[in-house]
Amino acid sequence: MNAYIGEYTDFMENTCHKTKNTVDSYKRDVKQYTEYLDEIGISNIKNTTQTNVLSYIMLLQKQGRASSTVSRVLASIRSYYLYLLRNGQIDSDPTMALTTPKAEKKQPKALSSSQVDLLLNQPKLSDNKGIRDKAMLELLYATGIRVSELIGLDVSDVNLSMGYIRCSNNKGERVIPVGNKAIDALKLYLDKSRDEILKNHDEKALFVNRMGARISRQGFWKIIKQYQISSGIDVDITPHLLRHSFAAHLIQNGADLESLKSMMGHSDISSTNVYTCFLDDNIKRVYEKTHPRA
Repeated sequence: MNAYIGEYTDFMENTCHKTKNTVDSYKRDVKQYTEYLDEIGISNIKNTTQTNVLSYIMLLQKQGRASSTVSRVLASIRSYYLYLLRNGQIDSDPTMALTTPKAEKKQPKALSSSQVDLLLNQPKLSDNKGIRDKAMLELLYATGIRVSELIGLDVSDVNLSMGYIRCSNNKGERVIPVGNKAIDALKLYLDKSRDEILKNHDEKALFVNRMGARISRQGFWKIIKQYQISSGIDVDITPHLLRHSFAAHLIQNGADLESLKSMMGHSDISSTNVYTCFLDDNIKRVYEKTHPRA
């Protein structure tokens, strides 16, 4: 069975052109599965049945593996069997009728308003880098856009006089309103700092690095980690956590789900529904604040 795994790994890497991380993950999952088969006395992959696959999946669940992990393992095993079937090494696929376990929806986490204020006040406005960083953080929190959308913005996507940005991704385009603090930070950056950072004035990118080129995802990641450390906030702050915080604070202040769905660029309302957990917290606070016997 190990010979098949080697051939399968080569196929995934050289024919399917999967990333190294994906290939390593699939290889590990399949290797652990075949070791399980050896333990239960099956030495030939041709002799496996749907019951064998199910018993392995049930074992993982019994061990307390997360639903997302079990789903990934089943996807790895399914991919392996499909490869063997196409190459004539097995006669049937025992995973054919199996369904993927539903992944548990994790409750999103968010920063408090005071933590957001502390983070956004970290950049110093005494130099061009601080002015740029302030504009990026303010805009990210003000709009809830993804980090890929933030770094993908061009100057032409910003309309400060009307107070909105135009955000595009592979799912389409949307227009998002921008609050006053973010507008002020963007004005300062565009009026004072961006031109001084630029090396090529034909550059269209809104946010540029010290070399004058469009800032990268990794570059912004380093920026946000830098300000997390200086703020002293004991939370793993990521760009996506600011996106969650944007949604949570809007919900807590009365925003409806359809409006939030539109601003966040969700294709399905179920993606937006996860933020209703913050609505429950807000209702409780209102009750405790206003009810005479609370």
